Amino acid sequence: SPQVQPFLPQWLAQPKRVQKRIKDNLCPIRDVPGIHPRLLKKLQMNGIESFFPVQAEVIPAILQSASNGYLMGRGGYRPKDICVSAPTGSGKTLSFVIPIVQVLLDRVVCHVRALVVLPTKELAQQVSKVFNVYTDGTGLKVVLITGQKSFAKEQEMLVQKKVTGYCSLADIVVATPGRLTDHINQTPGFSLTQLRFLIVDEADRMIDDMHQNCLNQIVKAAFQVENDSGSNMLFQRTKPGPVTAATSCSPQLPLQKLLFSATLTQDPEKLQQLDLFQPRLFTSVYSEKSRDGTETEQDTNNKYTLPEGLSQCYVPCDLNSKPLLLLYFMLKMKFTRVLCFTNSREASHRLFLLVQAFGGVTVAEFSSRLPPNERQRTMKEFEQGKLQLLISTDATARGIDVKGVNYVINYDAPQFIRTYIHRVGRTARAGEAGFAFSLVLRIQERRFLRMLRDAGIQDIKKHPVKGNSLKPLVQQYEGALCKLEKTVK
Repeated sequence: SPQVQPFLPQWLAQPKRVQKRIKDNLCPIRDVPGIHPRLLKKLQMNGIESFFPVQAEVIPAILQSASNGYLMGRGGYRPKDICVSAPTGSGKTLSFVIPIVQVLLDRVVCHVRALVVLPTKELAQQVSKVFNVYTDGTGLKVVLITGQKSFAKEQEMLVQKKVTGYCSLADIVVATPGRLTDHINQTPGFSLTQLRFLIVDEADRMIDDMHQNCLNQIVKAAFQVENDSGSNMLFQRTKPGPVTAATSCSPQLPLQKLLFSATLTQDPEKLQQLDLFQPRLFTSVYSEKSRDGTETEQDTNNKYTLPEGLSQCYVPCDLNSKPLLLLYFMLKMKFTRVLCFTNSREASHRLFLLVQAFGGVTVAEFSSRLPPNERQRTMKEFEQGKLQLLISTDATARGIDVKGVNYVINYDAPQFIRTYIHRVGRTARAGEAGFAFSLVLRIQERRFLRMLRDAGIQDIKKHPVKGNSLKPLVQQYEGALCKLEKTVK
Protein backbone atom coordinates (compact mmCIF):
# COMPACT_ATOMS: atom_id res chain seq x y z
CA SER A 1 0.00 0.00 0.00
CA PRO A 2 1.29 3.48 -0.78
CA GLN A 3 2.68 5.44 2.16
CA VAL A 4 0.16 7.97 3.34
CA GLN A 5 1.80 11.38 3.59
CA PRO A 6 0.89 12.84 6.96
CA PHE A 7 -1.18 15.96 6.49
CA LEU A 8 0.75 18.93 7.79
CA PRO A 9 -1.33 21.53 9.56
CA GLN A 10 -0.98 24.91 7.91
CA TRP A 11 1.16 26.43 10.63
CA LEU A 12 3.76 23.70 10.10
CA ALA A 13 3.48 23.69 6.34
CA GLN A 14 3.89 27.46 6.09
CA PRO A 15 6.02 28.66 8.95
CA LYS A 16 7.51 32.12 9.24
CA ARG A 17 11.00 31.70 7.86
CA VAL A 18 13.79 33.37 9.77
CA GLN A 19 17.02 34.30 8.01
CA LYS A 20 19.72 31.71 8.56
CA ARG A 21 22.74 33.85 7.92
CA ILE A 22 23.07 35.62 11.22
CA LYS A 23 25.92 38.00 10.43
CA ASP A 24 24.30 39.44 7.27
CA ASN A 25 20.97 39.98 8.96
CA LEU A 26 21.68 41.67 12.28
CA CYS A 27 19.02 44.11 13.41
CA PRO A 28 19.92 47.11 15.60
CA ILE A 29 18.16 46.73 18.96
CA ARG A 30 16.43 50.10 18.59
CA ASP A 31 14.79 48.94 15.35
CA VAL A 32 12.85 46.18 17.09
CA PRO A 33 9.56 47.79 18.08
CA GLY A 34 8.20 47.96 21.59
CA ILE A 35 11.20 47.17 23.80
CA HIS A 36 11.22 48.99 27.13
CA PRO A 37 13.95 51.69 27.38
CA ARG A 38 15.13 50.10 30.60
CA LEU A 39 15.85 46.82 28.81
CA LEU A 40 17.47 48.58 25.84
CA LYS A 41 19.86 50.14 28.33
CA LYS A 42 20.59 46.75 29.94
CA LEU A 43 21.24 45.19 26.53
CA GLN A 44 23.76 47.89 25.71
CA MET A 45 25.43 47.56 29.08
CA ASN A 46 25.91 43.92 28.15
CA GLY A 47 27.47 44.86 24.85
CA ILE A 48 24.45 43.92 22.75
CA GLU A 49 23.82 46.47 20.01
CA SER A 50 22.05 44.20 17.51
CA PHE A 51 19.63 41.30 17.62
CA PHE A 52 20.04 38.08 15.68
CA PRO A 53 17.29 37.32 13.14
CA VAL A 54 15.46 34.94 15.50
CA GLN A 55 15.42 37.54 18.26
CA ALA A 56 14.23 40.30 15.94
CA GLU A 57 11.25 38.15 14.88
CA VAL A 58 10.31 36.44 18.12
CA ILE A 59 10.68 39.25 20.68
CA PRO A 60 7.99 41.44 19.07
CA ALA A 61 5.74 38.42 18.56
CA ILE A 62 5.77 37.57 22.27
CA LEU A 63 5.42 41.22 23.30
CA GLN A 64 2.48 41.63 20.97
CA SER A 65 0.76 38.62 22.47
CA ALA A 66 0.83 40.43 25.82
CA SER A 67 0.22 43.93 24.55
CA ASN A 68 -2.86 44.61 26.69
CA GLY A 69 -1.21 43.87 30.00
CA TYR A 70 -0.42 40.23 30.52
CA LEU A 71 -4.00 39.16 31.04
CA MET A 72 -5.09 39.41 27.48
CA GLY A 73 -3.64 38.99 24.07
CA ARG A 74 -4.29 41.44 21.26
CA GLY A 75 -7.81 42.76 21.05
CA GLY A 76 -8.74 40.69 24.07
CA TYR A 77 -8.04 37.41 22.28
CA ARG A 78 -6.19 34.58 23.78
CA PRO A 79 -2.54 34.75 22.66
CA LYS A 80 -1.26 32.16 20.22
CA ASP A 81 1.35 29.64 21.27
CA ILE A 82 4.73 30.10 19.65
CA CYS A 83 7.24 27.53 18.38
CA VAL A 84 10.77 28.49 17.42
CA SER A 85 13.09 26.17 15.59
CA ALA A 86 16.58 27.57 15.23
CA PRO A 87 20.07 26.11 15.50
CA THR A 88 22.14 26.25 18.66
CA GLY A 89 23.87 29.58 19.04
CA SER A 90 21.24 31.57 17.18
CA GLY A 91 20.13 33.47 20.26
CA LYS A 92 17.03 31.63 21.40
CA THR A 93 17.46 32.34 25.12
CA LEU A 94 17.45 36.11 24.79
CA SER A 95 14.44 35.95 22.51
CA PHE A 96 12.28 34.78 25.40
CA VAL A 97 14.13 36.42 28.32
CA ILE A 98 13.69 39.99 27.05
CA PRO A 99 9.94 39.91 26.37
CA ILE A 100 9.10 37.98 29.53
CA VAL A 101 11.02 40.34 31.78
CA GLN A 102 9.35 43.25 30.02
CA VAL A 103 5.83 41.87 30.31
CA LEU A 104 6.33 41.24 34.04
CA LEU A 105 7.94 44.61 34.81
CA ASP A 106 4.76 46.20 36.16
CA ARG A 107 3.54 43.26 38.19
CA VAL A 108 2.44 44.22 41.68
CA VAL A 109 2.08 40.92 43.55
CA CYS A 110 4.68 38.19 43.24
CA HIS A 111 3.33 34.95 41.68
CA VAL A 112 4.97 32.38 39.46
CA ARG A 113 4.09 33.85 36.07
CA ALA A 114 6.81 32.41 33.89
CA LEU A 115 8.14 28.87 34.06
CA VAL A 116 11.06 27.71 31.94
CA VAL A 117 11.67 23.97 31.73
CA LEU A 118 14.97 22.59 30.45
CA PRO A 119 16.26 19.04 30.10
CA THR A 120 19.58 19.48 31.97
CA LYS A 121 20.96 21.29 35.01
CA GLU A 122 23.64 22.93 32.91
CA LEU A 123 21.11 24.45 30.52
CA ALA A 124 18.86 25.54 33.37
CA GLN A 125 21.76 27.30 35.09
CA GLN A 126 22.73 29.03 31.89
CA VAL A 127 19.20 30.32 31.31
CA SER A 128 18.70 31.50 34.88
CA LYS A 129 21.98 33.46 34.63
CA VAL A 130 20.61 35.35 31.63
CA PHE A 131 17.34 36.03 33.44
CA ASN A 132 19.29 37.34 36.43
CA VAL A 133 21.17 39.81 34.25
CA TYR A 134 17.95 41.30 32.87
CA THR A 135 15.85 41.24 36.05
CA ASP A 136 18.63 42.83 38.10
CA GLY A 137 17.26 45.97 39.74
CA THR A 138 13.66 45.32 38.67
CA GLY A 139 12.39 43.61 41.82
CA LEU A 140 11.48 40.50 39.79
CA LYS A 141 12.60 37.27 41.44
CA VAL A 142 14.15 34.40 39.50
CA VAL A 143 14.44 31.01 41.20
CA LEU A 144 16.46 28.08 39.83
CA ILE A 145 15.34 24.59 40.82
CA THR A 146 17.46 21.73 39.54
CA GLY A 147 18.09 19.67 42.63
CA GLN A 148 21.52 21.16 43.21
CA LYS A 149 20.27 22.46 46.54
CA SER A 150 18.33 20.35 49.00
CA PHE A 151 14.61 20.01 48.48
CA ALA A 152 13.85 21.94 51.67
CA LYS A 153 16.18 24.76 50.64
CA GLU A 154 14.43 25.00 47.26
CA GLN A 155 11.06 25.08 49.02
CA GLU A 156 12.28 28.04 51.08
CA MET A 157 13.32 29.80 47.88
CA LEU A 158 9.91 29.24 46.27
CA VAL A 159 7.34 29.98 48.97
CA GLN A 160 7.00 31.70 52.29
CA LYS A 161 4.39 30.88 54.88
CA LYS A 162 2.64 33.87 56.37
CA VAL A 163 -0.21 34.20 58.80
CA THR A 164 -2.52 34.84 55.85
CA GLY A 165 -1.34 31.78 53.92
CA TYR A 166 1.46 31.07 51.51
CA CYS A 167 3.01 33.66 49.26
CA SER A 168 5.26 33.14 46.28
CA LEU A 169 8.88 34.28 46.34
CA ALA A 170 9.35 33.69 42.61
CA ASP A 171 8.07 35.46 39.51
CA ILE A 172 10.14 33.36 37.16
CA VAL A 173 11.06 29.74 37.83
CA VAL A 174 13.75 27.97 35.80
CA ALA A 175 13.69 24.22 36.37
CA THR A 176 14.54 20.70 35.28
CA PRO A 177 11.58 18.33 34.89
CA GLY A 178 12.14 15.87 37.73
CA ARG A 179 12.67 18.46 40.40
CA LEU A 180 9.81 20.61 39.15
CA THR A 181 7.35 17.72 39.26
CA ASP A 182 8.41 17.03 42.85
CA HIS A 183 7.62 20.62 43.86
CA ILE A 184 4.27 20.58 42.08
CA ASN A 185 3.36 17.46 44.05
CA GLN A 186 5.03 18.06 47.38
CA THR A 187 5.56 21.76 48.08
CA PRO A 188 2.64 23.34 49.94
CA GLY A 189 1.81 26.77 48.57
CA PHE A 190 3.75 26.30 45.32
CA SER A 191 1.11 27.38 42.86
CA LEU A 192 1.02 27.68 39.08
CA THR A 193 -2.51 29.05 38.90
CA GLN A 194 -1.17 32.47 37.89
CA LEU A 195 1.21 31.06 35.28
CA ARG A 196 1.17 33.18 32.12
CA PHE A 197 4.15 31.79 30.17
CA LEU A 198 5.34 28.20 29.92
CA ILE A 199 8.65 28.08 28.07
CA VAL A 200 9.92 24.69 27.02
CA ASP A 201 13.49 24.98 25.84
CA GLU A 202 15.15 22.15 23.91
CA ALA A 203 11.59 21.14 23.24
CA ASP A 204 12.34 18.04 21.21
CA ARG A 205 14.12 16.46 24.16
CA MET A 206 11.32 17.54 26.43
CA ILE A 207 8.55 16.08 24.30
CA ASP A 208 10.04 12.61 24.54
CA ASP A 209 8.49 9.89 26.67
CA MET A 210 10.32 10.90 29.83
CA HIS A 211 9.08 14.43 30.11
CA GLN A 212 5.65 14.35 28.55
CA ASN A 213 4.28 13.54 31.97
CA CYS A 214 6.00 16.59 33.45
CA LEU A 215 4.41 18.90 30.89
CA ASN A 216 0.98 17.39 31.56
CA GLN A 217 1.42 17.99 35.28
CA ILE A 218 2.38 21.63 34.76
CA VAL A 219 -0.72 22.27 32.68
CA LYS A 220 -2.90 20.46 35.19
CA ALA A 221 -1.46 22.54 38.04
CA ALA A 222 -1.96 25.71 36.03
CA PHE A 223 -5.66 24.99 35.55
CA GLN A 224 -6.36 23.97 39.14
CA VAL A 225 -8.90 26.13 40.91
CA GLU A 226 -7.33 27.38 44.10
CA ASN A 227 -9.46 26.41 47.03
CA ASP A 228 -7.77 28.37 49.80
CA SER A 229 -9.45 31.63 50.80
CA GLY A 230 -10.91 32.01 47.30
CA SER A 231 -8.65 34.98 46.65
CA ASN A 232 -8.04 33.90 43.10
CA MET A 233 -11.60 33.22 42.08
CA LEU A 234 -11.46 36.41 40.08
CA PHE A 235 -9.34 34.75 37.45
CA GLN A 236 -11.13 31.61 36.45
CA ARG A 237 -9.06 29.80 33.90
CA THR A 238 -10.83 27.82 31.30
CA LYS A 239 -9.27 25.55 28.77
CA PRO A 240 -9.02 27.33 25.44
CA GLY A 241 -12.26 27.28 23.52
CA PRO A 242 -14.74 29.62 21.94
CA VAL A 243 -15.37 32.80 23.90
CA THR A 244 -18.87 32.70 25.33
CA ALA A 245 -20.79 35.16 27.45
CA ALA A 246 -19.87 33.10 30.48
CA THR A 247 -16.16 32.92 29.74
CA SER A 248 -15.85 36.58 28.90
CA CYS A 249 -17.34 37.99 32.08
CA SER A 250 -14.32 37.28 34.24
CA PRO A 251 -10.93 38.24 32.85
CA GLN A 252 -9.07 35.24 31.49
CA LEU A 253 -5.50 34.62 32.47
CA PRO A 254 -4.16 32.88 29.40
CA LEU A 255 -1.42 30.29 29.61
CA GLN A 256 0.82 30.71 26.61
CA LYS A 257 3.31 28.05 25.56
CA LEU A 258 6.61 29.04 23.98
CA LEU A 259 8.64 26.14 22.57
CA PHE A 260 12.25 26.55 21.52
CA SER A 261 14.48 23.99 19.95
CA ALA A 262 17.38 23.37 17.65
CA THR A 263 15.36 20.78 15.77
CA LEU A 264 11.80 21.30 16.76
CA THR A 265 10.30 18.11 15.57
CA GLN A 266 8.37 18.55 12.35
CA ASP A 267 6.27 15.72 13.62
CA PRO A 268 2.68 16.87 13.97
CA GLU A 269 1.77 13.85 16.12
CA LYS A 270 4.31 14.82 18.72
CA LEU A 271 3.39 18.47 18.65
CA GLN A 272 -0.27 17.51 18.90
CA GLN A 273 0.44 16.04 22.33
CA LEU A 274 1.34 19.50 23.50
CA ASP A 275 -2.16 20.70 22.89
CA LEU A 276 -1.02 23.98 21.30
CA PHE A 277 -3.38 26.87 20.73
CA GLN A 278 -3.35 28.34 17.19
CA PRO A 279 0.42 28.02 17.15
CA ARG A 280 2.83 30.09 15.06
CA LEU A 281 6.10 28.51 13.96
CA PHE A 282 9.27 30.53 13.38
CA THR A 283 12.02 28.51 11.78
CA SER A 284 15.47 29.00 10.36
CA VAL A 285 16.01 25.28 9.95
CA TYR A 286 15.21 24.53 6.35
CA SER A 287 17.05 23.26 3.30
CA GLU A 288 17.87 25.85 0.71
CA LYS A 289 18.37 24.58 -2.78
CA SER A 290 21.07 27.02 -3.78
CA ARG A 291 22.83 26.75 -7.11
CA ASP A 292 26.37 26.88 -5.83
CA GLY A 293 25.64 24.30 -3.16
CA THR A 294 26.84 26.51 -0.32
CA GLU A 295 23.84 26.37 1.99
CA THR A 296 22.17 23.07 1.28
CA GLU A 297 21.93 20.63 4.09
CA GLN A 298 21.95 17.67 1.74
CA ASP A 299 25.66 17.88 1.06
CA THR A 300 26.51 15.50 3.87
CA ASN A 301 27.00 12.60 1.43
CA ASN A 302 30.01 10.46 2.23
CA LYS A 303 31.30 12.96 4.74
CA TYR A 304 31.25 10.26 7.33
CA THR A 305 33.23 7.08 7.36
CA LEU A 306 32.14 4.37 9.71
CA PRO A 307 34.44 1.64 11.04
CA GLU A 308 34.79 -1.28 8.61
CA GLY A 309 34.01 -3.95 11.18
CA LEU A 310 30.68 -2.35 12.13
CA SER A 311 27.33 -4.04 11.50
CA GLN A 312 24.31 -1.74 11.89
CA CYS A 313 20.70 -2.70 12.58
CA TYR A 314 17.60 -0.91 13.67
CA VAL A 315 14.68 -2.33 15.61
CA PRO A 316 11.26 -0.78 14.99
CA CYS A 317 9.41 -0.64 18.31
CA ASP A 318 6.97 1.30 20.42
CA LEU A 319 7.62 3.22 23.59
CA ASN A 320 6.53 0.52 26.00
CA SER A 321 8.63 -2.22 24.48
CA LYS A 322 11.94 -0.33 24.60
CA PRO A 323 12.97 -1.44 28.11
CA LEU A 324 11.88 -4.99 27.31
CA LEU A 325 13.99 -5.02 24.15
CA LEU A 326 17.08 -3.96 26.08
CA LEU A 327 16.48 -6.71 28.66
CA TYR A 328 15.85 -9.21 25.85
CA PHE A 329 19.19 -8.39 24.21
CA MET A 330 21.03 -8.64 27.52
CA LEU A 331 19.37 -11.74 28.98
CA LYS A 332 18.12 -13.81 26.05
CA MET A 333 20.61 -12.84 23.35
CA LYS A 334 23.40 -12.68 25.96
CA PHE A 335 24.98 -9.45 24.68
CA THR A 336 28.10 -8.50 26.64
CA ARG A 337 30.00 -5.25 27.00
CA VAL A 338 27.14 -3.13 25.82
CA LEU A 339 27.29 0.65 25.75
CA CYS A 340 23.73 1.97 25.75
CA PHE A 341 22.85 5.60 24.91
CA THR A 342 19.84 7.64 26.00
CA ASN A 343 19.00 11.25 25.15
CA SER A 344 18.95 12.67 28.67
CA ARG A 345 20.43 12.20 32.12
CA GLU A 346 16.97 11.59 33.56
CA ALA A 347 16.32 8.85 31.01
CA SER A 348 19.72 7.26 31.71
CA HIS A 349 19.19 7.27 35.43
CA ARG A 350 15.69 5.86 35.20
CA LEU A 351 16.73 3.12 32.79
CA PHE A 352 19.65 2.22 35.07
CA LEU A 353 17.32 1.91 38.09
CA LEU A 354 14.91 -0.17 36.04
CA VAL A 355 17.52 -2.67 34.80
CA GLN A 356 18.90 -2.87 38.32
CA ALA A 357 15.44 -3.56 39.75
CA PHE A 358 14.87 -6.24 37.11
CA GLY A 359 18.08 -8.04 38.08
CA GLY A 360 20.32 -10.48 36.26
CA VAL A 361 22.44 -7.86 34.47
CA THR A 362 25.54 -6.20 35.87
CA VAL A 363 24.84 -2.58 35.00
CA ALA A 364 26.16 0.89 35.80
CA GLU A 365 25.28 4.39 34.74
CA PHE A 366 27.92 6.66 33.31
CA SER A 367 26.60 10.13 33.82
CA SER A 368 27.52 13.68 34.67
CA ARG A 369 25.66 13.05 37.94
CA LEU A 370 28.70 11.07 39.07
CA PRO A 371 31.97 12.54 40.32
CA PRO A 372 34.92 11.99 37.94
CA ASN A 373 36.64 9.39 40.17
CA GLU A 374 33.51 7.23 40.14
CA ARG A 375 33.28 7.54 36.39
CA GLN A 376 36.84 6.31 36.03
CA ARG A 377 36.18 3.37 38.32
CA THR A 378 33.05 2.43 36.35
CA MET A 379 34.98 2.70 33.10
CA LYS A 380 37.68 0.39 34.41
CA GLU A 381 35.17 -2.22 35.60
CA PHE A 382 33.52 -2.13 32.20
CA GLU A 383 36.82 -2.61 30.39
CA GLN A 384 37.71 -5.53 32.66
CA GLY A 385 34.41 -7.17 31.74
CA LYS A 386 32.95 -6.91 35.26
CA LEU A 387 30.01 -4.88 33.90
CA GLN A 388 27.88 -6.11 31.03
CA LEU A 389 25.98 -2.89 30.47
CA LEU A 390 26.92 0.76 30.70
CA ILE A 391 24.11 3.30 30.29
CA SER A 392 25.22 6.76 29.28
CA THR A 393 24.27 10.10 27.75
CA ASP A 394 26.07 11.62 24.79
CA ALA A 395 27.55 14.35 26.93
CA THR A 396 29.44 11.90 29.10
CA ALA A 397 30.53 9.65 26.29
CA ARG A 398 31.84 12.38 24.01
CA GLY A 399 35.20 11.32 22.79
CA ILE A 400 35.89 8.70 25.42
CA ASP A 401 37.78 5.70 24.18
CA VAL A 402 36.20 2.68 25.79
CA LYS A 403 38.14 -0.51 25.26
CA GLY A 404 36.27 -3.57 24.06
CA VAL A 405 32.73 -2.36 23.43
CA ASN A 406 31.00 -5.22 21.57
CA TYR A 407 27.61 -3.57 21.14
CA VAL A 408 26.32 -0.05 21.01
CA ILE A 409 22.58 0.21 21.64
CA ASN A 410 20.84 3.48 20.82
CA TYR A 411 18.05 3.19 23.36
CA ASP A 412 16.85 6.59 22.19
CA ALA A 413 17.29 7.15 18.48
CA PRO A 414 19.77 9.97 17.96
CA GLN A 415 18.41 13.24 16.64
CA PHE A 416 21.40 14.18 14.50
CA ILE A 417 23.59 12.23 12.14
CA ARG A 418 26.73 13.33 13.96
CA THR A 419 25.36 11.97 17.22
CA TYR A 420 24.69 8.67 15.47
CA ILE A 421 28.18 8.52 13.96
CA HIS A 422 29.69 9.45 17.27
CA ARG A 423 27.81 6.80 19.26
CA VAL A 424 28.20 3.86 16.92
CA GLY A 425 31.88 4.73 16.56
CA ARG A 426 32.41 3.63 20.18
CA THR A 427 32.50 0.04 18.95
CA ALA A 428 34.38 -1.69 16.11
CA ARG A 429 37.44 0.37 16.98
CA ALA A 430 40.90 -0.37 15.68
CA GLY A 431 39.69 -2.89 13.13
CA GLU A 432 37.69 -5.06 15.55
CA ALA A 433 34.14 -6.17 14.77
CA GLY A 434 31.22 -4.48 16.49
CA PHE A 435 27.44 -4.15 16.35
CA ALA A 436 25.15 -1.15 16.60
CA PHE A 437 21.44 -1.56 17.34
CA SER A 438 19.10 1.44 17.25
CA LEU A 439 15.66 1.22 18.87
CA VAL A 440 13.50 3.38 16.63
CA LEU A 441 9.93 4.35 17.42
CA ARG A 442 7.61 3.80 14.49
CA ILE A 443 6.88 7.51 14.19
CA GLN A 444 10.62 8.22 14.01
CA GLU A 445 11.43 5.52 11.48
CA ARG A 446 11.16 7.54 8.28
CA ARG A 447 13.13 10.44 9.59
CA PHE A 448 15.81 8.17 11.04
CA LEU A 449 16.32 6.27 7.80
CA ARG A 450 16.34 9.45 5.78
CA MET A 451 18.96 10.95 8.08
CA LEU A 452 21.23 7.94 7.47
CA ARG A 453 20.50 7.88 3.75
CA ASP A 454 21.34 11.58 3.40
CA ALA A 455 24.67 10.86 5.04
CA GLY A 456 25.34 8.09 2.54
CA ILE A 457 24.91 5.26 5.05
CA GLN A 458 23.22 2.46 3.12
CA ASP A 459 24.02 -0.72 4.98
CA ILE A 460 21.70 -0.65 7.96
CA LYS A 461 19.41 -3.67 8.29
CA LYS A 462 15.96 -3.84 9.75
CA HIS A 463 15.97 -6.24 12.70
CA PRO A 464 12.41 -6.75 13.92
CA VAL A 465 11.91 -8.51 17.27
CA LYS A 466 8.61 -10.35 17.60
CA GLY A 467 6.35 -9.49 20.50
CA ASN A 468 6.32 -13.15 21.51
CA SER A 469 10.04 -13.05 22.26
CA LEU A 470 9.39 -10.33 24.84
CA LYS A 471 6.36 -11.97 26.51
CA PRO A 472 8.37 -14.10 28.99
CA LEU A 473 9.95 -10.91 30.39
CA VAL A 474 6.73 -8.99 30.96
CA GLN A 475 5.73 -10.27 34.39
CA GLN A 476 9.12 -9.73 35.99
CA TYR A 477 9.37 -6.35 34.22
CA GLU A 478 6.11 -5.17 35.73
CA GLY A 479 7.36 -6.25 39.13
CA ALA A 480 10.51 -4.20 38.57
CA LEU A 481 8.41 -1.19 37.57
CA CYS A 482 6.43 -1.37 40.79
CA LYS A 483 9.61 -1.67 42.81
CA LEU A 484 10.98 1.36 40.97
CA GLU A 485 7.89 3.51 41.55
CA LYS A 486 8.26 2.80 45.26
CA THR A 487 11.93 3.80 45.38
CA VAL A 488 11.27 6.93 43.33
CA LYS A 489 8.52 7.96 45.76
